[in-house]
Amino acid sequence: MVAAPQSCYLTPDQYLKFEENSPIKHEYIDGEVYAMAGASDAHVTIALNLAAILRNHVRGSGCRVYITDMKARLESLNRFYYPDLMVTCDERDQDTPNFKRFPKLIIEVLSESTEAFDRGDKFADYRTLDSLKEYVLISTRYQRVECFRRNEQGLWVLQSYTPEQQVFALNSITFESRLDLLYEDVTLST
Repeated sequence: MVAAPQSCYLTPDQYLKFEENSPIKHEYIDGEVYAMAGASDAHVTIALNLAAILRNHVRGSGCRVYITDMKARLESLNRFYYPDLMVTCDERDQDTPNFKRFPKLIIEVLSESTEAFDRGDKFADYRTLDSLKEYVLISTRYQRVECFRRNEQGLWVLQSYTPEQQVFALNSITFESRLDLLYEDVTLST
């Protein structure tokens, strides 16, 4: 996310209308919009690799996978974000074609310019979603997947996956895959 907001306050409805006609994407935080930067080859390839294997996994389950252009709405905080991927299994999300309110899984592919925000404030914001069971951060510098999972007590527990494990799991959707498939055709930006 770019740090400088646009200059005027927008209501959520004004933001949604503005965003429909905008040539670039903007995230929305409490009335202010922030232009989003483009992504690297590694970022886009990782997101596409994961979207392809997740789509096959959820096919026929009632869950839906959304990639990069679908907004997540955090009504209680007056925010809209564009996660790199999200999965929702809640039928109520079929009523909103431009955003989803009940994601079960949110995935962010890290880039140097957004990593601190994705790990910090954005994760804190996402944790306010009662539906969210898992938040995943994927590195573009190393083969590393970090899964934050909400346990039965409501606490978030981290599990990291590296090449030593060879596989990674997304427990919220009962999914497992090889790490090398996630990083296929990716040149890591060390």
